Amino acid sequence: MQPPSKARAAPSRPVLAAALAGLLAAASLHPAAAQGAAESAPPALSHALTPAREARPAPPLRLQDLDGKPHDLADIKGKVVLVNFWATWCPPCRREMPSLERLVQNLKGTDFVALAVDVGEDADTVFAFLGQLEPAPSFPMLLDLDSRAMQNWPVRGLPTTYLVDRQGRIAYSAIGGREFDHPEIEAAIRALLAK
Repeated sequence: MQPPSKARAAPSRPVLAAALAGLLAAASLHPAAAQGAAESAPPALSHALTPAREARPAPPLRLQDLDGKPHDLADIKGKVVLVNFWATWCPPCRREMPSLERLVQNLKGTDFVALAVDVGEDADTVFAFLGQLEPAPSFPMLLDLDSRAMQNWPVRGLPTTYLVDRQGRIAYSAIGGREFDHPEIEAAIRALLAK
């Protein structure tokens, strides 16, 4: 049996701070460190939409918003509707939200509606996240508390977005984060609005 080893004294805070500062300074001077930092940055949001293979009606969507007001996709038939399934814990969902608000502002005064469907979270969680956004979203935040709406739509991951045409059919889809106010996405929406 070996005798117990003597405990070492922990380094003081000034010593730790100096060591950390030295490591950071050395890393910032090394080209590989700069490359590593760039590689760890999140990938750019996409602006691609996938056209639907065949025209088929969008599934039903009847949910309440953060204020308890009911929203029904069937009630807004005749408009172009963007349905975005998301969650606050999803990094690309969080990143794309400001661009969705910019898109809504760009298309103000048209027959375009955006509906954000939070999957599986309560109103307090969603409200807390929205309070961090500037500007705050002006479009409805719907609560899919039991994920039933998500199961009715062909959602394979978050975020997933669908564009529904004036006839109530899914025209485009997108899986993963999007830069919604990109000119290509806005042009696709304007083309649907023109039909």
